[in-house]
Amino acid sequence: MLRPWATHWVMFVLVCRAVAQYSSDLCSWRGSGLSHEAHRRDVEQVYLRCSQGSLEWLYPTGAIIVNVRPNTESSSRRTADVFVCIKPQTFSQGSHVYLEHEGDLRLLLSDADQAQGAVRCFSLKEGALFVEAVPQRDISRKITAFQYELVPSQGPGAHMYPYLHQGPVTCKPCSDQDVLMAVCTSDFAGCGTFGDAASGSNQHPVVTATLRRLFHQKSGLFAWGGARGQGWRGRVSVPAACVVPPGEDEYLLTGSVHFGEAWLGCAPRYRDFLKLYAEAVNAGTNPCHVDTN
Repeated sequence: MLRPWATHWVMFVLVCRAVAQYSSDLCSWRGSGLSHEAHRRDVEQVYLRCSQGSLEWLYPTGAIIVNVRPNTESSSRRTADVFVCIKPQTFSQGSHVYLEHEGDLRLLLSDADQAQGAVRCFSLKEGALFVEAVPQRDISRKITAFQYELVPSQGPGAHMYPYLHQGPVTCKPCSDQDVLMAVCTSDFAGCGTFGDAASGSNQHPVVTATLRRLFHQKSGLFAWGGARGQGWRGRVSVPAACVVPPGEDEYLLTGSVHFGEAWLGCAPRYRDFLKLYAEAVNAGTNPCHVDTN
């Protein structure tokens, strides 16, 4: 007959062993270190085949290898242009995260780094994630958890996302072709003005933006200002080298969304975009229709 404390422990272990599973769309994984037998030396392989998702590893022990891949067949050339970006939850702890390639390990995030929620990116061709538990006596309060995204390193405004490149972001203008594509394919696009810095680091300040016209957006980043007719308001992360004085001029604002945050992409002055777009319409080379009237 089991004593009460022993019964509780057995139930605890059974629950932990049962949680190792994928989400229904195979984009996320949730598992437990207690589901891995202590005498086994093999490392569990986790496969995530979506453009974004998450991983939770409860009570980490041993190690797991996380393979992130596109959910469609891609050529090796296109795959080389895709990066994996991960962002740990601020409560994540209990393991180190490495980049593994042909047996070599490179540290991406230490156990202590994860509480800061810092983003780390690497190219798909560089390998897989090797998540190794930190040996410790008490694992009952440890959870390793992070979000991931697949991010193209090429395309309109991609050079503005700082985590894809080493060193500071260079604030170079987008080409005419990139501007025309950006207004069509970006996660958000509109015309408006920049406001004051709201938060963020010195390298990546978050500034307020007010859009007089919103062409399209996803995730509800910009909210309507209400009856006062102030336009659509939101916050955008901007590389420090690209910050402009608030309210000086009107811009075409385009960009991407990463981990729920808006990042500025191509942003020419709006009058320059109108001229460029009119010329493209006359030449029949505009990639999509934009209602500029």
